[in-house]
Amino acid sequence: MPNPATTSRRRDDVLALPIRLDRAIRGQSQQVHSALRSAIVDGLLAPGLRLPSTRGLAEQLGVRRNAIVAAYEALLSDGLVEARHGAGTFVAAQLPAPQTAAPVAELDIRIPSRGAFALGVTLVDPVLLKRLAAASRRRIATAAPDDLGYGDPRGSLHLRTQVAHYLAANRGVRCDPSCILIVSGTQHGLRLCIDALLKPGDAVWFEDPGYVASRHTLSITGAKLVPVPVDDEGLVVSAGEKAEARAKAVYVTPSHQFPTGVAMSMARRIALLDWARKADAYIFEDDYDSEYRFAGPPLTALAGIGAERVIYLGTFGKTLFAGLRLGYLVVPPALVARVVAARAAQDRFPPVFMQDALADLMADGVIAAHMRRMRPRYRQARDVVAEALVKHAKGTLHLSAPAQGLHLLATLPPGTPKGAAKLIRERAGIECRLLSDARILQRGPDGFILGYSGFAAKDLADAARRLGRATQEVLQELSSSRRQKS
Repeated sequence: MPNPATTSRRRDDVLALPIRLDRAIRGQSQQVHSALRSAIVDGLLAPGLRLPSTRGLAEQLGVRRNAIVAAYEALLSDGLVEARHGAGTFVAAQLPAPQTAAPVAELDIRIPSRGAFALGVTLVDPVLLKRLAAASRRRIATAAPDDLGYGDPRGSLHLRTQVAHYLAANRGVRCDPSCILIVSGTQHGLRLCIDALLKPGDAVWFEDPGYVASRHTLSITGAKLVPVPVDDEGLVVSAGEKAEARAKAVYVTPSHQFPTGVAMSMARRIALLDWARKADAYIFEDDYDSEYRFAGPPLTALAGIGAERVIYLGTFGKTLFAGLRLGYLVVPPALVARVVAARAAQDRFPPVFMQDALADLMADGVIAAHMRRMRPRYRQARDVVAEALVKHAKGTLHLSAPAQGLHLLATLPPGTPKGAAKLIRERAGIECRLLSDARILQRGPDGFILGYSGFAAKDLADAARRLGRATQEVLQELSSSRRQKS
């Protein structure tokens, strides 16, 4: 006949609650600790409950006894259990209320589209990717101790030196590598400059229409945006002076204005630099796709003729691919310390191995060769879109196909009803930004900002055909509706 005392002890040494160990966790003691901790915190094991002996729980769970001992010790350190001399181990009498996992609120996270006409897409070059991968592996395998630390907050000296050489040769910007910062893209660089140089509420001129991402970056930092119109010569400086002569900064895309594609005339450049000097203001020059000029010599950057007031923002996202997350700032010498201080307070820099690997490819001429291969392909893509739109839109769209860049603008006729562009885009089934999206003040005709880099020619031609036909159809329907109402 069973001994009652033995039976009672055996029952005490068994946990009635089924405990499942997560075998993905390394080590038996960690598995037991995690399982018991969750059961206690979730309220499945009541406060004051006596836990089984280490031997009894080890037999129940099929683990080593020393794993239970270690788990109990960890729970004791957590304050989740209490050890009573001669009595055993008990769930702590005082525990926080059980917590339920709250779901994350629905977030409006928009992953950029990659269909024909999407912006920021580039062609994938297998040759370049192989060279970049090899350079990255080599840099990691041969890393010196200094390469494994935080390093200079400005980034890799090797890459900064190569960027300085490139800018001097191609953009007319002469700067010392000490004035360059490697950043994780244009918006990152812009945010650093805002934090270092501006105060919330400072007025900033902004091209209207202009680049939506930069407008958002300035807005969320508390800048007071002053919309300044753009014409065939670029930013209308006189309009900015009338609106807010004492603005503290201006954001411009002078070499290839986004989205109109016009290049700022020399007269406007000089006027803008003169205003900046008089107003003691900064010029944020976003030179976002200057590498791809299809006719004529490269344009001199604004920083090349007025470096003391200009902060130059460049990126490898258009040269190579957006996921590389590498860009750079060129900061006037007098401002470097302020921007570097802001940088050191926020973050450091992208992985130094990738920076040095990219610099190796620049030094070896690999990046320059890549751009030479891409220019004719992007020019051909631009021409495919333009020709297809001319053929299928039959005069209902006005095209602006600039001599450089990776997008073109197609505008609707003046007087087209509001909302027509959105309706046409839906009818055509295309992915593109509308010109109205880029405007602060809704003035002038709407249209379509069409990215053509990174897509097969047949896909571009098909998308352009659908856009052209949808434009004809919608405009005819709207015209018929107006006639019927009149």
